Amino acid sequence: MASLIEELIDVLQKENEEYQKLLAISMEKTPVIVEGNITKLQEIVAREQEVVDVIGPLEKKRINVLNGIGNVLNKDPDKLSVGNLIKLMEKQPKFQKQLTDIHDALKYTLDQMVTVNENNKLLLQQSLELVEFDLNIMRGFRSVPETANYNKGAYNEIGSNLGRGYFDTKQ
Repeated sequence: MASLIEELIDVLQKENEEYQKLLAISMEKTPVIVEGNITKLQEIVAREQEVVDVIGPLEKKRINVLNGIGNVLNKDPDKLSVGNLIKLMEKQPKFQKQLTDIHDALKYTLDQMVTVNENNKLLLQQSLELVEFDLNIMRGFRSVPETANYNKGAYNEIGSNLGRGYFDTKQ
């Protein structure tokens, strides 16, 4: 049992380290989003994916270790969480403290990630709204009033150029 708890602590520490890397990368994204630098944003997303690829197997290992602990304790593995395990470790204060410390550290890291990601999400939404606003302004140029633009033959020169959009192609 002790080896399973030690293995769980080790996995949780590795997960926390990876989530901290992910947090740092997510924090790098904020000024890049503000700048609107798509190329750099793509590079950052690629780096994030590399970290996520490391976290996936750690998550599976954590679940397997918790399942093993659940089997040893004769508890339903699906209902056994790290928080529940901390309560069950009352008779082993050393493991209880280690689990509590890593659980709190991981929770803190994940809470920070949620905050940074929410901020980035809002910035991206604002950027998209700005792009949509710019596109609407461009579309508005197509429907400018056609007054006082006549040549000698009473032909409206601007009106003849407004029928096609900026993104239309000849067919």
